[in-house]
Amino acid sequence: MLGMEPTIGKDVLLTDTFLGPYTEIKDHCELESVSMGQFSYCAGYNQIFAAEIGNFCSIASFVRINPGNHPCYTRVAQHHFTYRRSLFGFGEDDEEFFAARRERRVVIGHDVWLGHGVTVMPGVKIGNGAVVGSGAVVTHDVEPYSVVAGVPAKKIKMRFDPDTIARLESTRWWEWDYAVIKERLKDFYNIPAFLEKYAPSSSVAADTVL
Repeated sequence: MLGMEPTIGKDVLLTDTFLGPYTEIKDHCELESVSMGQFSYCAGYNQIFAAEIGNFCSIASFVRINPGNHPCYTRVAQHHFTYRRSLFGFGEDDEEFFAARRERRVVIGHDVWLGHGVTVMPGVKIGNGAVVGSGAVVTHDVEPYSVVAGVPAKKIKMRFDPDTIARLESTRWWEWDYAVIKERLKDFYNIPAFLEKYAPSSSVAADTVL
């Protein structure tokens, strides 16, 4: 059973990474400069660099987030000997190259599902509740609660109507703690009842006016 301490599989490499409670990183993952919120997980064989990942995110196997780009247009050679110089005995690494990559962080909201083999390119933001279909290459920001797929990824549809989305957002259920979620678990299986209980239409409308 998962707990307050992250659950880490075998052959996992974590560098400068924060993992929240009830998180799970399965086998053969590599995370560097990553923050991952509570209850989120990686299913295995993931490579994630310079990313902010929210709570309750589901990341399938072989997902890559913020992959490195080679200098295709600015240098004679694309090969990494020009920036991973120490690997070949050519002196110190090109720190400016790596710093520029770190600055283009990926930001993933809460309750996001990334399907098998998804690639999220540098600097992309994916909104709360979004779904990214298997094999997609995400090159642009993804709207909250949208479903995207393809290469490059394009919007297929929205998960819910605008009113439902606004009401779900207003509950901020992903910030509830373990005890509250356990107590209210049965409410998660019925969207209309959940919204009526935790985000009545009138209260959401009033908040919007304010």
